Amino acid sequence: QVHLVESGGGSVQAGGSLRLSCAASGNTNTRLCVGWFRRAPGKEREGVATINTGSGNTYYADSLKGRFTASRDSAGNTVYLQMNSLEPEDTAMYYCAAFRVADFGVCTARSQAYDYWGQGTQVTVSS
Repeated sequence: QVHLVESGGGSVQAGGSLRLSCAASGNTNTRLCVGWFRRAPGKEREGVATINTGSGNTYYADSLKGRFTASRDSAGNTVYLQMNSLEPEDTAMYYCAAFRVADFGVCTARSQAYDYWGQGTQVTVSS
C-alpha cells in the first residue's frame, strides 16, 4: 500500500509558475513510477509527466515539454512538478499517481497502469 499526499496548487496569472508536490508513504522501499495527470472540465484525463523514483528518468507530454519539469528528492519519497509559463489552458485538477516497478526505465503515461492516486489539487490560471 502506498499513500500519496499532494500539496501545492492554487491560482496564478498567465505566465506564472507553480510547483506541485506529491509525498509518498507506506510501502515505498521499492522504486515507484510516479505520474502526474490532469483533467480539465469537458476533457479527458491526460498524462502530464512521469518520473521513475529509482532512476530519475522522466517523460513529458510533447505539448508540455519545456514548461513542466518533474523531479524527485534525494530519498525518493517526494516528487515535484514544476510548472512554468502557465497558460489558461493548463487550468485543471492535477493528480499524482504511482505504481511499483522493478526497473529503472521511463514510466508509462497510461493512467490505467497506476494503482495509487492522490486526492488531486486544483490549478487555476487566469488570463
